[in-house]
Amino acid sequence: MRVAFCYRHPDRETGLSCTVCERPICTDCLRMTPVGPRCPDHAFAGEAGTAAKRVRMRMPRTAGAPYVTWAIVAANVIVYLVTVAQGAGINAPGGDVFFRGLLFGPAVADGEWWRLITSAFLHGNLLHLGLNMLAVYWLGSAVESYLGHARYLAVYLVSGLAGSAGALLVTPAEPTVGASGAIFGILGALLVIEYSETGQLAGQALMLIAVNLLFTFSIPGISIGGHLGGLAGGIAATFALARFGRGHLAYGRAGLVGMAGVAMVGIISVALAYWKVRGYA
Repeated sequence: MRVAFCYRHPDRETGLSCTVCERPICTDCLRMTPVGPRCPDHAFAGEAGTAAKRVRMRMPRTAGAPYVTWAIVAANVIVYLVTVAQGAGINAPGGDVFFRGLLFGPAVADGEWWRLITSAFLHGNLLHLGLNMLAVYWLGSAVESYLGHARYLAVYLVSGLAGSAGALLVTPAEPTVGASGAIFGILGALLVIEYSETGQLAGQALMLIAVNLLFTFSIPGISIGGHLGGLAGGIAATFALARFGRGHLAYGRAGLVGMAGVAMVGIISVALAYWKVRGYA
């Protein structure tokens, strides 16, 4: 007989489970309702004899401010200032840092693997930087508060790699810069988080993704592959952190399986990128 452990307290054996999500819960986490035992996430989701109420996503916060998000924004701004100083003006970045860091298939094929991640910290103009950093701050702060600093950073970086892979798969010989692949990864993480919290996919995260994809396909010059790749990477990495549906993102521990899954997303992204650009050098 398989022993179940509480999803919020992995060291506690239990024979109880939530009647909504069926996750095992210990007596401390148990919330008894008219329709049976429920976990804290679903204790007030619906009532006996009535249709289930819409469950509002709650974002439990980890201790401390979103330091990683602040650091990412600061790094992007600093890099932009360096490329502006080396380039032709505030809206014309250039120089060695810019041209040796942007994503370009033939250069990646020639062994310049760092471009897969450095391109996510470069931007083409001030508006590009401003919009992306606003999105990182707004969306990233929420995801970091939920996942914690280390897991959020892992998702962000892996999403950046997946975005680069997607861009190379679609336009391998076109120079590409921007953090939008990683930002779409954050959106993907939000989608998994919302599903984990509410059991629903048709919520705020999906709406944000739909709106941003509409802009992606409507505005010329946007890297469609980069956005779709980052989105897929963020979803896959966050799902891995939830131990492929067997853990809880807010309370569970990623463990070896979760972190190995995140690493695998990064490895697959790099492998796809090199597979696509082979022969371009």
